[in-house]
Amino acid sequence: MRAHEAGALHGQVGHRGPSWLERPADVNELVAPLWSRTARKDADGVLVVGGVRLDEVAAQFGTATYVLDEADFRSRAAEFRDAFAGVDVYYAGKAFLCGAVAQWVVADGLFLDVCTGGELALALRAGVPPERIGFHGNNKSVDELEYALETGVGTIVVDSLAEIERLSRIAAALRVTPRVLIRVTAGVEAHTHEYIATAHEDQKFGLSISEGHAFEAARRVLATGSLRLVGLHSHIGSQIFDTSGFEVATRHVLALHARIADELDAVLPELGLGGGFGIAYTTQDTPQTPAELAQGLLGIVAHECKALGLDVPHLSIEPGRAIAGPAVCTLYTVGTVKRVPLDGGATRTYVSVDGGMSDNVRTALYDADYSCTLASRRSDVTPTLARVVGKHCESGDIVVKDEFLAGDLAPGDLLAVPATGAYCRSLASNYNHVPRPAVVAVRDGMARAVIRRETVEDLLRLDLVAGGGLG
Repeated sequence: MRAHEAGALHGQVGHRGPSWLERPADVNELVAPLWSRTARKDADGVLVVGGVRLDEVAAQFGTATYVLDEADFRSRAAEFRDAFAGVDVYYAGKAFLCGAVAQWVVADGLFLDVCTGGELALALRAGVPPERIGFHGNNKSVDELEYALETGVGTIVVDSLAEIERLSRIAAALRVTPRVLIRVTAGVEAHTHEYIATAHEDQKFGLSISEGHAFEAARRVLATGSLRLVGLHSHIGSQIFDTSGFEVATRHVLALHARIADELDAVLPELGLGGGFGIAYTTQDTPQTPAELAQGLLGIVAHECKALGLDVPHLSIEPGRAIAGPAVCTLYTVGTVKRVPLDGGATRTYVSVDGGMSDNVRTALYDADYSCTLASRRSDVTPTLARVVGKHCESGDIVVKDEFLAGDLAPGDLLAVPATGAYCRSLASNYNHVPRPAVVAVRDGMARAVIRRETVEDLLRLDLVAGGGLG
């Protein structure tokens, strides 16, 4: 990567764009695999999702706004449930969670995975039965663990030796015996960004199998008398398309299952395989279907269990991105369009929108690629390569690094970015004191806000310095 004084993201590709990005034959057409299943463009070129025109969403709710396709979200959840019949499917709430989503996943037969006390509180307020909740997290506080045990959370995934001692003490005091999985690191590095690869040794999650920490954790849990050890849990990363990593990780984890049964006389009935299943952000991504994932993962477990002489344990998985990601697009209004001269006589078109890294930090954080489309009208002008940027005071505030957009794009046009359902609203911030967008669910021609737009008044309410004069 060549250096660039305005930030690394500016120096990655030339003015012709990345090699995988093709000039579209018709800039008005949607690349269907990137969008939710009900998304289409009408005769006027307006993007329609869930039967609702997005120019009407903009008029009613403003922009920037996350548009959540309820039918798409729920159909993907149901596909995982059906493809993995007999497996506990936990929706990974960290991808995106609100009260409506919590209610949908449980109504559609899934469990819910949370990783903080805040996520747990939201789930319980939404009416999720606590026994259908799994609680992750590498540094759960005493208060969080007490809250989980007092409310009857179904499963707690312990992440350290210190947590075992902490949890056992709380459980004994409350006279409960929670179900426990031990999160292990299997020494497998997923082929993904280093910040979202989570099963190699040098990272904060889990207990190492190769160093003996995972076995010691099992010994300690079994010795407590106040915790019920039911299995091991492994998660190898996120945005994964290749199941070979799951094969190696499963082999290592099941070998530990066998060792625990042999040396500690404890047969563990469950195995958590984690999630991390990828989605299509651009045409370079080729995700597997839930049916293909199920065939591959269940086959891997069956094969490894047979080789080790183990009964196949009861399995669980945790899709989050694969359900939420494609179900949401982010709707923006264009504010300015600049054509900036580059070396060699070329130019780059910068399209600034009324959002940015406060509603989607993934481009800056993970060097993520996104697509986008003109959402409010047709264009018959030759497409031009553009970079979509946000309104924040950062040169690295980039939403879409490179995309072919209508050559007549102008202030007031609407742009929509697909596949923003996972880790966009969840990672949203108030950088530069920008309020976070609304989340608007659309279905069958109806639109409703499931998370209201934050206001400047909301932000000022947290500031304890009174107005009206200098101190």
